[in-house]
Amino acid sequence: MTIVPVSLGERSYEVRIEAGLLDRAGAALAPYASGRPFLVISDEHVARAQWPRLKASLDAAGLSAELVTLPAGESTKSWQHLEALTDRMIAHGIERRDHVIALGGGVIGDLVGFAASIVKRGCNFIQIPTTLLSQVDSSVGGKTAINSRAGKNLLGAFHQPALVLIDPDTLDTLAPREVRAGYAEVIKYGLIDDAAFFEWCEANGSRLMAGEAEARAHAIARSVAAKAAIVAEDERETSGRRALLNLGHTFGHALEAETGFSERLLHGEGVAAGMALAFGYSVRRGECPADDAARVVAHLRTVGLPASLAEAGVTASGARLVEHMLHDKKMAGGTLPFLLARGIGQTYLAKDVDLADVAAYLDGA
Repeated sequence: MTIVPVSLGERSYEVRIEAGLLDRAGAALAPYASGRPFLVISDEHVARAQWPRLKASLDAAGLSAELVTLPAGESTKSWQHLEALTDRMIAHGIERRDHVIALGGGVIGDLVGFAASIVKRGCNFIQIPTTLLSQVDSSVGGKTAINSRAGKNLLGAFHQPALVLIDPDTLDTLAPREVRAGYAEVIKYGLIDDAAFFEWCEANGSRLMAGEAEARAHAIARSVAAKAAIVAEDERETSGRRALLNLGHTFGHALEAETGFSERLLHGEGVAAGMALAFGYSVRRGECPADDAARVVAHLRTVGLPASLAEAGVTASGARLVEHMLHDKKMAGGTLPFLLARGIGQTYLAKDVDLADVAAYLDGA
């Protein structure tokens, strides 16, 4: 087992990573039991594939649980489902010391985490992420949210989990498209500040996609360690360090908004295209070598991820996409910071970006 600590003082917790861990989750969860059944929240697809394994491990540990199943997909991150879930938690008798369990991908983790942050002014929750994207990114760090009509993740709270259990074997049931979408977040860590890891991705990305256990475990552990270090340094994104984790997201969220936060463009696919656009725009500003941007585009395309507006299925004008960006939660004083790059492994936060220039760039992208 690989254990990555997330060091946040009294809010510290462990991320445990091990193949087959879901089958032994009951023993790991026993210290968090309150005497009442755990409330496990999942979606229809994940529950079908993974709930029997989790239930068997809970049974073996002498623990009971009730399962709440929600619809799969980004549309579940909504007021409607948040209200239904919080009502269900209250009906279950959740107390502040209790732990609810999020079994699923980023949508379930975000929704359950936000619900846990507000029920009775905050109860505890445990993440058991089952997608590559949630395992390497969204399950760690305590960002929880739902979407609003205006944009993605605009309603939320920082609320750290008490424990994260990652079983790479859950990826065996994922569709290839979902694995590719999660891999975009893996690439991100190399592009932020670890050029050597990006080189590893170029050499080993195809092995990870093929389900090779060693490559998969290495990518997950390295990604989680990178995120844990950044979160420990800047938990609430106040110093600017944690903002680096948003590489590709400003462009990507605009693409997701344009496609209606739907299956037309998965979050990871939007991030992939967003990273390519961020590197391309950095070249336009004269800050990034064109060869580095070309490497990013080439690797994204090699693994089947979109690296342009057209490949993301977006035909909107630059002005239309910038309009979506105006709802970005990072807006401050009417200025939208952008994550740009001086090269691979050299991401930085730019606060001098002219949105009219961004619109012009997108029109030609």
